[in-house]
Amino acid sequence: MKTPYKAVEFIIANAPLYAKAKSERIYLEEFRKTKKALLMKDAMVAGYDSAASQEREAYAHPDYKSVLVGLAAAIEKEETLKWQLMAAQMKTEIWRTESANERMEGKSTQ
Repeated sequence: MKTPYKAVEFIIANAPLYAKAKSERIYLEEFRKTKKALLMKDAMVAGYDSAASQEREAYAHPDYKSVLVGLAAAIEKEETLKWQLMAAQMKTEIWRTESANERMEGKSTQ
């Protein structure tokens, strides 16, 4: 890599995508709790009296499972962007180190 500018441009371009992915993941984590509560309420109306049986019904419900699938996708997206951004940061650090080494080599040969 000749300069770190492409890596920095990548970080700038993808930071909003990472922020959006993280917000989606957090939203889904919180929504999962809401969905569970609503499904437990439905289970109570359907005649499941104990909290344990309501919880069991909520966890087994297809709507709850679809929230989990969405959460998994959001986490995957967030983690991918996170590591891409970290790699771009590492590239700039590598460039900085290589540049310093080249300057030191130049001084030692003079």
